[in-house]
This record gives sequence, structure tokens and C-alpha cells, in this order.
Amino acid sequence: MHKVATPLLLKKERQDFIIKELNLHNKVLSSDLCSQLNVSEDTIRRDLNELAENGKLVKVHGGALSVSYSGNSSEDVIYAREQKLTIARKAVSLIQDGMLILTSGGTTLREVIKLLPKDLNATFCTVSLMTAEELLKHPNIEVIFIGGKLSKDAKICVGGDSILKLGEMSFDLCMIGTNGIDARFGVTDSDLEVVQVKKAMLRASKKLVVLSISEKLNTVCRGGICKPNEIDYLITELDEHAKELESYHQAGIKLL
Repeated sequence: MHKVATPLLLKKERQDFIIKELNLHNKVLSSDLCSQLNVSEDTIRRDLNELAENGKLVKVHGGALSVSYSGNSSEDVIYAREQKLTIARKAVSLIQDGMLILTSGGTTLREVIKLLPKDLNATFCTVSLMTAEELLKHPNIEVIFIGGKLSKDAKICVGGDSILKLGEMSFDLCMIGTNGIDARFGVTDSDLEVVQVKKAMLRASKKLVVLSISEKLNTVCRGGICKPNEIDYLITELDEHAKELESYHQAGIKLL
């Protein structure tokens, strides 16, 4: 990520920064935190261990995951839930009977699924195990799970088998959450395996819908998924005419 914190922060300030990055991007890498906070690996390791012991994050190899992204979907741990509900309401307006829709994972997409009309008849395909479980609760939706190697960190299917299966299908809409979105660089992610799967999802779909809370706007991660001109719709909680979205409008992206 390109955002850099002020150097030599106090422990509480460092840990607040770590939690903020987790809330926005679901995952943090220890190496990135060392650079952003200008501290040693030992300092970051101690911070992550302390936060994990207090239930603030889930520590994994090389970094940490947010509590909500690691599988706890209770409302009290979903960051910016009201904003995500607004996004979900807008996203549902794009979904029609008979569609074949491809989705990734994440808390925003779970809110979309919860708001789907009970009489909707559509087919959803997903690479996310948690998304598939949420979709199975709907009375009329047919659910296809791509399968393949499951990433323990991202909680989605990755690898060659998943990419091959996606290449054999064609979808009306692809709805994805994002870790980074920028009007110049497009959609990005810090997990390079996730980048490859999401690229395959885009290739298999007629239209791309990106869901993002406004706090993620103008952030860039290390791996590029698509350019701005490949995005058909960008949905945030903001009004489509908000000044924060002007550069995205100029990039030719339809805003909801």
C-alpha cells in the first residue's frame, strides 16, 4: 500500500494504524508494516502478537487478518457496516432474474447476498467458501462453488485448477470486493494468488462490478488486477456526484 504512517509512533498509535489497515484491506503483511511504520520486524511481531492475544486480529504467517475476514461475520465486528449496507442496496439493483453471476468473497458481498429478494431466481458462482455458505441460505438461488486449492489467508479458491474452471464459463456479471482501488491504477490486491484468480474472473465475465467503501479510494496494493477502463461499475456508499469520485468519473467508470 502507498499510504505511509508518521515514523516513530507510540505503541498505541502503531497498533491503531495496524487495525485501521486491517479494517480497510482485510490483511496486512509484516514487511509492509515495517516500511510504513519505520520500525523493526521484532517491533511489528510484538504488536501483532499483543493484538492477537486481545482478539483484535488473527495472526498468520507473514502478517495478520482482520477478525471479520477470518470468518467471524457477527455484525459487531464488521467494519463500516452501514456503508457496506448502502453499497449492498445499490449492488442488488443490478441483479436480475436468470442472470449468471460470479462473485469473490468479503463482508460487503455477504451483505449483498443477505439483501437479495427471496423470489429472485438466478445462479451464483463463487470462489469463496464463506460466500457459498451464505448463498445456500437463499430459497431460490442455484449455487456453484468453483473449488480447488483454498487459500488459508484469503479464504477463496486459488491456483491453476480454479483458473482453468473459470476459463470454461461465461458470466453476465462479476462482483468483487477490492483491497485497493485507484482512478489511475485500477483494482489492486496485496495477495498475488488472489490477483491471478480475480484476473481469471474478469476474463470470464461480460461486466465487472467493483464494490468498495470510500476509505479504500486512492489506495494501491502491489498486484494489479485490472485497469480503470475495465471496470463497468464502481459502487461506493457515496452519492455518484460526490467530489471524491470525480477522478473515477473522468476515467470513464459508471458510478452507483
